[in-house]
Amino acid sequence: MRILAIETATEACSVALFEDDQLIARDHRVLGRGHAERLVPMIADLPDKGRADQILVSLGPGSFTGVRIGIATARALGFAWNAQVFGYPTLALIAAQARQISERSVTVCMNGGHGEWFVADFDGSTNDGAFQSLTPDAAVQRGALDQIAGNRAADFANRLADGRSAIDILPDASAVGLLHNGQLTAVLNPIYGRAPDAKPQSMATPK
Repeated sequence: MRILAIETATEACSVALFEDDQLIARDHRVLGRGHAERLVPMIADLPDKGRADQILVSLGPGSFTGVRIGIATARALGFAWNAQVFGYPTLALIAAQARQISERSVTVCMNGGHGEWFVADFDGSTNDGAFQSLTPDAAVQRGALDQIAGNRAADFANRLADGRSAIDILPDASAVGLLHNGQLTAVLNPIYGRAPDAKPQSMATPK
């Protein structure tokens, strides 16, 4: 069975193709922006244009635009190829990558919106991966586990000033094999880190 993985929730855009659980091709680029223009060509450059029996796609939290591009592409390809499509939490992927480096419990800290950070603990507890969008000061008050991973890991560790280790990484589609089945879902709803800034007109206070 072939599996195509798509990761677009951050400034990194990556795709990976697996056959019988073996990685056969990957592409990982730090774009900042431009996922919409680059994602499909990156998939097309994979063997057999990335065609797969199953597709795994990041659901966020992360870039609003990037997450929606990834999900829309996965849905379209799933329909065209008659492939199963499953989503996964981006922070869980980062935690899995970090625990390949060190098996200690990890707090993931990533860019959020409006200067906030997405922060989540991964220690095997029942609350594993539940995240908050916090200001840096609130994150410091909250604290962290044994190690911190993500694109704000170094900033978080420096603010804690207690010698905690930081792993500066971005999510990589080639690491999806580290996720367990319980982290996959067939419900492809984006995971948003914050409530919308704008309220629908029906919710606005009448003048």
